[in-house]
Amino acid sequence: MVLKYFSALFLPGLLVVFFTRVAYNQVIGLVLTVGLIAASVYKGYTDSWWLIVIDAFSLTLGFYFSNRMTARFRNKK
Repeated sequence: MVLKYFSALFLPGLLVVFFTRVAYNQVIGLVLTVGLIAASVYKGYTDSWWLIVIDAFSLTLGFYFSNRMTARFRNKK
């Protein structure tokens, strides 16, 4: 149970940053990650509202860091 909360805290944020880096678009990175989370909720792997809240918090942090990453990349050019 602790592993679910730990991975819900870190993995969605890391996935947003990873998909943003691969696709060079932070909205696409966010949409792909939300799609993966929606699929896991549909399959029944997310069994409480707290996991969904922690996922949303992690998505927000991941979007923030991907925004900083893309801004830093634009400023280097």
